Amino acid sequence: MEYRKADQADFSAVLALIQDTIRAIYPQYYPQGCVDYFLNWHSQGRVSAAIEAGQAHILLDGGELVGTGSQEGDHITRVFVRPERQGRGYGRYILDRLEEAVAADYDTVRLDASLPAVHLYERRGYHTVEHQSERTEGGCVLVWDVMEKRLRED
Repeated sequence: MEYRKADQADFSAVLALIQDTIRAIYPQYYPQGCVDYFLNWHSQGRVSAAIEAGQAHILLDGGELVGTGSQEGDHITRVFVRPERQGRGYGRYILDRLEEAVAADYDTVRLDASLPAVHLYERRGYHTVEHQSERTEGGCVLVWDVMEKRLRED
């Protein structure tokens, strides 16, 4: 496996992975209006900006892009694994690397968890510190958890 920072040459593949994963997984948890909101949130501009800022990372297995994740300060974002590759430890591997990066400068890590990911994060020691919701333009109520994990003791 190869884990590295994404660069602009990876942009199209990273965007496709994110968008394809949302389309495949999120309709099981959210109505279409919320799925559309997520697709718009993880837009070309936002993904490109994260890559440009050096925040986005990718995981390759046998040269195939299997997952991605980003880190901005103490905040982990945009963790996605190809649907057909989920359950094989790729998400755990990405989170381990991102948490290590956060731990270099912070005692605590935060993330926003969509409904499909809450149980994954809870198993990793995260706990919900806040529930968030937002009504989308299409009238859908989008719900997510703000979660936190202590990386080291004082």
